[in-house]
Amino acid sequence: MGFFTPRQTDAAAMPLQSVFLPFPFVCFPLALVTDIAFSQTANVMWQNFSAWLLFAGLVFGAVALVAGLIDLMRPRTRPLRPGFGAVLLYLIILALAVLNSLIHAGDGWTAVVPYGLALSAVTFVLIVLAVGVSAGRYAKLAWRV
Repeated sequence: MGFFTPRQTDAAAMPLQSVFLPFPFVCFPLALVTDIAFSQTANVMWQNFSAWLLFAGLVFGAVALVAGLIDLMRPRTRPLRPGFGAVLLYLIILALAVLNSLIHAGDGWTAVVPYGLALSAVTFVLIVLAVGVSAGRYAKLAWRV
């Protein structure tokens, strides 16, 4: 039988995506901060920081997406999976980040201002919305509401 009681083995497993999902949620808002810094100073260093932050967020976002697909096959992750609305917001955020990364691939001022800065701001707003949607689901689970 082992060390675990049947009740402990039936507990929900932590989703794999929860390891990788925080990275885009940090990188994309920091890209907004570096875009604002670039628009204020016109120092190319900030544009490069934005491009690298977007790249890192996209890489970890893609890994989180693959981990989320793996989590769909794990029945024990069902209670801790994000809802459909949160998943849809995650996909929209990643799509906007890809577009933003393509805009940031340009040279000079127009690579960030105005479209890159606007996309970074929209991505940030969607991240805040996704966090709110996800937090509401987990709060209901924790409090059994």
